[in-house]
Amino acid sequence: MTTITTAREDRVELRTTKEEKRILATAAAYERLDVTSFIMRTVLPAARDVLDRAERIALSERDTRRVLELLEHPPKPTAALRAAARRRTARS
Repeated sequence: MTTITTAREDRVELRTTKEEKRILATAAAYERLDVTSFIMRTVLPAARDVLDRAERIALSERDTRRVLELLEHPPKPTAALRAAARRRTARS
């Protein structure tokens, strides 16, 4: 099995108090990790959760059925939509 590792080349600076740094270093040592690995292992899943909540739309069953219905049977374009399309085409 091939393992692909990506080199970490970018930097993020983090300011802490001496006590916070001591806590991070001690916790990392208990986990047998360096501080960077400890922070990344802990913070990245939380960051992914934030992105997931911010970028994903959860629809109710009713709303899901409505979206699927509109995709299968889209409404006819309104006059305002047709005018906007003409303006967009004219700019291109």
